[in-house]
Amino acid sequence: MTRITRLAPSPTGALHLGNARTFLINWLLARSEGWQIVLRIEDLDGPRVKKGADTQAIEDLRWLGLDWDQGPFYQSRRRPVYTSALDRLLATGQAYACTCTRREVELAASAPHASDADGVYPGTCRGRYHSLDHARQDGRPAALRFAAGAQTVEFDDQFLGPHQQPMAALGDFVIAKADGTPAYQLAVVVDDADMGITDVMRGDDLLDSTPRQILLYHALELQPHIPRYWHLPLVKGPDGRRLAKRHGDTRLGHYRQQGVSAGRVLGLLARWCGIEVDGITTAADLLGHFHMDRIPRVPIIFTEADERYLLG
Repeated sequence: MTRITRLAPSPTGALHLGNARTFLINWLLARSEGWQIVLRIEDLDGPRVKKGADTQAIEDLRWLGLDWDQGPFYQSRRRPVYTSALDRLLATGQAYACTCTRREVELAASAPHASDADGVYPGTCRGRYHSLDHARQDGRPAALRFAAGAQTVEFDDQFLGPHQQPMAALGDFVIAKADGTPAYQLAVVVDDADMGITDVMRGDDLLDSTPRQILLYHALELQPHIPRYWHLPLVKGPDGRRLAKRHGDTRLGHYRQQGVSAGRVLGLLARWCGIEVDGITTAADLLGHFHMDRIPRVPIIFTEADERYLLG
């Protein structure tokens, strides 16, 4: 069976060096192993989606020399398939309506003995309403949550190794927002199953998403489609925090505007992947030098020296 992975940028912002490194590693592994690649634009977060960011992301990927075999597919055009999955989870009692505001969740989770983890939903609305319409009769918007329970989910991460996650530490999670928009956890499960994705590579900031998504695969009877997961350490700033605006402008578009070549950016990304090679023009130049076992297992720190290298 052909293995399939996906590049899935979100147009809530521009691609930066951290995104680019993850996408590059994903692409190099796929092309080295003969996998297929799907391009998916994860644009469901309407208020945060920036106009033109999808086009910019596609241009940035092409600028680096990253290609794909299928897509781009837009999540915003696939709402009916998510609605069908939500209806199924409601019908089987594995999802329930929740009228709690974010503030109420925070207050409940921080109450004495309410939870061992701040911010974990304490199950206030579990069993409160017998339907979504019933919940809306209170005159408050109703989101949908998945009843995760207190089980422990185990999986073998292809990069980090065996992992166990007690769901009591994460709580029941949102699968549809109060405005009806499918949430990330549900949408990616439905999409990955529909698109035949066998391998998901992403930053380790999404490690907690994996047990949630595995539970959704089981709830939707999609167990045979559970992919292999690869979680990579992030690129961080000198302060040890995830690379963001506070560390300056690290957008690929910014470097393009400064006249930095794709080869220059790829040279830095290559070093962050354990590759030392000269004469890089496109991502394809790295294929013969790429090995997953050389990927650092600690976060990458973006330094002033790295910035000077790019602009030098």
